[in-house]
Amino acid sequence: MQISPPFGYKEVVPFLKTQKVRLLAPGEVPDFVQHGNAIPISLSEFQPVAHDYPIVFTATEGTQSFAPVAVLGLTSGENLFYKGDNWASGVYIPAYARRYPFCMARVNLNQVEQKDRLICVEKKYIDDQGEQMFDEKGQPNAKWKDLERLLGEYEADLERSREMCSILADYGLFEPFTMQASLRDDASKPMQMGGMFRVVEKNLENLNAAQLKNLMRKGIMPRIYMHLLSLANFGRLLDRKAARKPN
Repeated sequence: MQISPPFGYKEVVPFLKTQKVRLLAPGEVPDFVQHGNAIPISLSEFQPVAHDYPIVFTATEGTQSFAPVAVLGLTSGENLFYKGDNWASGVYIPAYARRYPFCMARVNLNQVEQKDRLICVEKKYIDDQGEQMFDEKGQPNAKWKDLERLLGEYEADLERSREMCSILADYGLFEPFTMQASLRDDASKPMQMGGMFRVVEKNLENLNAAQLKNLMRKGIMPRIYMHLLSLANFGRLLDRKAARKPN
């Protein structure tokens, strides 16, 4: 059996009821999020994410497979929402980080990918000093019930996200774009971010009635405008970066 770990995870193994797991403290996030400038998000997260972060789309290299992400920083390895040991107060933490060290992973048996995903855990977080998720009778505690619900809801929501991105790509609504910015009174070379895609609003005019109805029926149209409005948050990222710059 081969298990493919999701982005950011290193070595995941199937989660067993008998295992004790070290859970993240409130506001704590895994290392790859602390030092990453983007994090995957799902369809139902667009509204809370759009309040603080730019939402853009990325594409798997060499494919037309797109996914939405929240932008956390303006340069590689930069998270402007994490400082010290905690996430910025009052700012939504995407579910991708909150579910850690658990995940739903793809499993291959005899080189055949299985339809159902398996609940897994980052191996290094299995710890005898950690927390027991099930009692001696195999009954889940309240923490595990919350985590299991988060994992299940997030996985289902990811499928809706994939469907949305597939439709947007099929309708020809994506375009690549680059963000370039400089800090005030900074004479150094401007920061530049590429590899991002956005929805072209004017291309909506080219869609037929059935396509527009489909975008509305599947709840995609509101997400398009949340995404477009969220792009103004690049300015807020610049403000955050400026606030961290030594005087």
